[in-house]
Amino acid sequence: MRGLAVLVGTRKGLFVLTADRARRRWRMAGPHFLGEVVNHAVADPRDGRTLVAAVKAGHLGPTVFRSSDAGRTWKEAARPPQFEKGADGAGDAVDHVFWLTPGDAGHAGRWYAGTSPQGLFVSEDSGATWAGVAGFNGLRATAPWIARGQDAPPDGATLHSINLDPANPRHLYIGLSGGGVFDSHDAGASWKPLNRGCAADFLPDPEAEYGHDPHCLRVHPVTGDVYQQNHCGVYALDRAARRWSRIGSAMPRAIGDIGFPLVLHPRDPATLWVFPMDGGTVWPRTPIGGKPAVYGSRDRGRTWQRMARGLPPAQAWFTVKRQAMCADPLDPVGLYFGTTNGEVWASFDEGASWQCLVLHLPHVYSVEAALLA
Repeated sequence: MRGLAVLVGTRKGLFVLTADRARRRWRMAGPHFLGEVVNHAVADPRDGRTLVAAVKAGHLGPTVFRSSDAGRTWKEAARPPQFEKGADGAGDAVDHVFWLTPGDAGHAGRWYAGTSPQGLFVSEDSGATWAGVAGFNGLRATAPWIARGQDAPPDGATLHSINLDPANPRHLYIGLSGGGVFDSHDAGASWKPLNRGCAADFLPDPEAEYGHDPHCLRVHPVTGDVYQQNHCGVYALDRAARRWSRIGSAMPRAIGDIGFPLVLHPRDPATLWVFPMDGGTVWPRTPIGGKPAVYGSRDRGRTWQRMARGLPPAQAWFTVKRQAMCADPLDPVGLYFGTTNGEVWASFDEGASWQCLVLHLPHVYSVEAALLA
């Protein structure tokens, strides 16, 4: 396949939507891995051919598949992410690989993976073999900021949102749900919490150093500025700063700034989009009032615009998960999101209007767009 591809990971397989750069006609291939959970599927921007997918088979367990021919054929990792066992053979087992991120242009085969329970892994051969990042995984038994047991979210603690600083690929950012945001300046050998300024309404200490619940973390590829959609709001952080500012406070009060995904414009560092969810006391995790809308900002969150033209006007009660919304690299930027109802929606005018590309897929876990060679 060539041109634009949108990779849709679902509860029962991977689907690939393709179009040319005009984005007028779409085709769908798949499902790949029918019946298996695909938490994340990502194309390698460095070669335009390699795809890597985080797959959990019902009977065979969690693994990673990779394709070197843009999805025509797939091969399972010879050594998928797995925790090292202690001398007595005991230790945690990876329940599923949750997040995938390609490395920088200087390391052609490098990929990172985040798992549940919370673990960080790296591959140097395009996903064929994986090893634990010792600077993080070595702390799993003792670090108080790694969630476990009753401190973990309902669906299990996850390491997600692995991001690289575009000016320094040794500077990594990760999100722990729960636990908070952490960064490393030495390629993962050591980590520091990065949560000052973020609310944690569920913690007794409003200035807690860790224990937060980031939902999605993004680093802008041009400026290196950092944004996050948190359980308690939308935040921004200048690349060199250590304290977050809550930019979601400018959202309409009746809507709030709670949700899961967050998307950045690939070229304009002041433009971003979020998909608000009902964050009431019982956390319905559905569009507010059943009226779905994307909210976009062109000024780094000082003002927000409701973007709902073409979306269902009422009685739409789906959820958009943290990995299920993305942007393509074209001009104007295309936006895409998938729903727990199995729909994939798209905007080819940066959110001004929307159309449904696909109906009746399984529950959508992730959506990623890329140009394939």
